[in-house]
Amino acid sequence: MEKSFFINVADALRNWLTNSLGFSATATDLITTAIWTLAVILFILMNLIVLVWLERKFSAFFQQRRGPNRLGPAGFLQFPVDIVKVLGKEDIIPAAADKRVFKIASTTLFITALLAWAVIPLGDGVILKDMNIGLFYFIAIGSTSTISFLMGGFASNNKYSLIGGMRTVAQMISYEIPMVFSLLGVVMMVGSLKLSDIVAAQKNIWFIIPQLVAFVVYFISTVAETNRGPFDLAEGEQELVAGYFTEYSGIRYAIWMIAEYGNLVAVSIIASIMFLGGWNAPFGLTFIPPFIWLLLKIYFMIFLFMWVKWTYPRIRIDHLMHFGWKFLIPVSLANILVTGIGIYVYRMITG
Repeated sequence: MEKSFFINVADALRNWLTNSLGFSATATDLITTAIWTLAVILFILMNLIVLVWLERKFSAFFQQRRGPNRLGPAGFLQFPVDIVKVLGKEDIIPAAADKRVFKIASTTLFITALLAWAVIPLGDGVILKDMNIGLFYFIAIGSTSTISFLMGGFASNNKYSLIGGMRTVAQMISYEIPMVFSLLGVVMMVGSLKLSDIVAAQKNIWFIIPQLVAFVVYFISTVAETNRGPFDLAEGEQELVAGYFTEYSGIRYAIWMIAEYGNLVAVSIIASIMFLGGWNAPFGLTFIPPFIWLLLKIYFMIFLFMWVKWTYPRIRIDHLMHFGWKFLIPVSLANILVTGIGIYVYRMITG
């Protein structure tokens, strides 16, 4: 149902641009790519409104208070009002800051977050570019976001921002290793880096069952990768005021937040695709559209991220680094070894 709807819409748009308006194939591809990019931006922004509201409500629930409850139903319109307020704020740039780097730091992070969505499928056939190395592309693009955090911290000419930027670099580089290793087990089982192939391989069994350890390692690593509690050392308010974006205000501050939640949704989608079957329906419940199943799995992962953030206290930076290097990396390597042995034994048995 979902595949026919989205693909038929895309085909109808291409035919209209090519046959009715007379656009060339190159122009048609550029226009459809621009429309897809706009759709992704709108998807991120719509999720941002919902996620900020959920974040505030979850934090209020865990802290035994009510949270936003004035504007709109259950305070749902509080964040749109906050957006209007942020857009009206003055864009203040410190006098001693490296102004060029300061201005582009948040923008480059948003562009990086946007580029990662090029290979993320939102359904069967609903993807901009289903690359054979889609997972590798996602990891490679995501790793470049580290530069943006360092740019923002360094260019601010603020010691708290600089420390926050340096912490971010150390933390993200360290936890990228177990995150990638945790995904290798799934890649070994499927034999492909193509995300659509990984989803197709989970029609009968979701990989969270044989790759439960890898799922746990991936979840913990992405908590650190997205700088969320209890691993939000780069933004430690008690120590660093706000970390790498201390000196940012107005729309530039808002771009940092949009990129952060965009990355949160992206890693949740990857978890849903790699371990939870993607858009495949569980228990034969195929009467529900595949996109709805994927959306439910995405928000399940986001719920786990928020649950962990508002349950556990922030840990020390040295404990964070030791946990990544001395525990998660060995565990992820052991999972690769066990997975390899299991695949070899399975092939030996099945011939």
